[in-house]
Amino acid sequence: MDFIRNFPLFTIVLSLFSSVLCMMLDGRRAKRYTVCYECFLIALSGAVLWYVSVTGEAFTYVMGEFPAPWGNEIRAGILEALLALTFLVILLCSVLGGWRFLLIDVEHSKINLYFTLINLLTAALMALIWTNDIFTGYVFLEILTLASCGILIVREIGRTTLAAVRYMVLNLLGSGLFLLGVVLLYSLTGHLLMVPMREAVAEIIAADGGAITVTFSLAVLTIGLGIKSGLFPFYFWMPDTYGTATPTSAAILSALVSKAYIFLLFKIYWRVIGIDVFQELPIHDLLFGLGILGMLFGSVSAIRANSIHRMLAFSSAAQIGYIYMGLGMGGPMGYVTALFQLIAHSVTKSLLFLTTPRLARVSGDSLLFQNLQGSGTRDRSAGIFFTLCSFSMVGIPIFAGFSAKLFFAVAAVETGKLGVLFATMLALAISSVLNALYFLRTVIRIYTAGRGGADISAPRIYAEAHNDIDAGEPVPETRTLSGRLSYWIPALILTGINLFLGLFSWVTVDVIQRGLMMFA
Repeated sequence: MDFIRNFPLFTIVLSLFSSVLCMMLDGRRAKRYTVCYECFLIALSGAVLWYVSVTGEAFTYVMGEFPAPWGNEIRAGILEALLALTFLVILLCSVLGGWRFLLIDVEHSKINLYFTLINLLTAALMALIWTNDIFTGYVFLEILTLASCGILIVREIGRTTLAAVRYMVLNLLGSGLFLLGVVLLYSLTGHLLMVPMREAVAEIIAADGGAITVTFSLAVLTIGLGIKSGLFPFYFWMPDTYGTATPTSAAILSALVSKAYIFLLFKIYWRVIGIDVFQELPIHDLLFGLGILGMLFGSVSAIRANSIHRMLAFSSAAQIGYIYMGLGMGGPMGYVTALFQLIAHSVTKSLLFLTTPRLARVSGDSLLFQNLQGSGTRDRSAGIFFTLCSFSMVGIPIFAGFSAKLFFAVAAVETGKLGVLFATMLALAISSVLNALYFLRTVIRIYTAGRGGADISAPRIYAEAHNDIDAGEPVPETRTLSGRLSYWIPALILTGINLFLGLFSWVTVDVIQRGLMMFA
């Protein structure tokens, strides 16, 4: 059983090896290989989750048997294993669900390059989850940024190129600030491993005036990762980034990449600064306020959007606000709920970005709301899954979104602070109403008979096709059983996880709570 301790490292190394291998394969073989190896990684992460749950203890894996800064560590606990498993399942579903559109959006000769980037991105995601070394976190942070820009710009249209450049510039700014924060903390503590850094930070805080230097370093780190993850007011890059990417890329960027940045920041709060110290710093209250503002302004922007992808992008900004509100709220339940919301939103939003292109496909290849009229009746499966996801985002009972909002209310009560309780309940109420306005309005629109179809003034997002698909023809996924299953299977998996999170939310909450007990 101790052999399982090697599995976290395998998920990183195999992903790096696979990125090189896919360069040597053609597009379809690269896709088949990636699907098979992602399934293998899911099995490895599941084994780690089982092992840590049975033993009841987290473990570390020292690479190279050298201390930092020459060597580094991987740490695996229940929380890391749960997130690794969840991320890999969502990644696999995103690849399968967006495959048919990938054939259209990406030049045939570059599909293997796309999967090279996907595997490199997988390695970075796994490293950010497992790492116990803050500088290794920075290295794979940069790798994740480059891979994310790659899967965005691989769809060669003018708007995507512009969005990728903007995304790259802002992410590099965030990475630079993060590196500056790492340098400051290293100069203060003399350590790069997270646990020794936390012990040194505790000594610095105990000294007179030590809290100021630690607060400044942590503020720089928080701003850097806030820019990269879309914390208010840094979310303005989201609409163009998510709206112009191919469906698989949009699902991965929204559901996984932004969440990986947040989880790294969460690890820094807990394992580098120490959660008791963090709760005494003013950054704690600032995150709470910015999270609420993100919830409200993101929702208002979503209401004003004129296309479904821009609406989903602004909705992501609002949902990320929920996560930061939970982190700023503090208390055991606040952190648990923030992580629950992270998982719930990842599952829901990935399926939304895989579904909306299908609605556009039967609406003259247009994402504009005015042309989506009746699209849910023209593609019934897409309409059903979009409706179910919308119910979750609004907070209808039995879905994950409802459980998350309920736990936020419970967490606010448990803080024992009247101001936090009032602000949280008011923000939840207003945000839920705004969510209902734009999601349920869209559901009504896609099921209401109207002209729908093409608009000569609307951009035709899938007008040019490759691989012997004539321009203007429907995407061939509806022509064969395998084509239908390539969407139905991942959609059913993601919907099933959503319902599980809603109906059996206490199971996930219990796992997160056990993970946090190991996290210190």
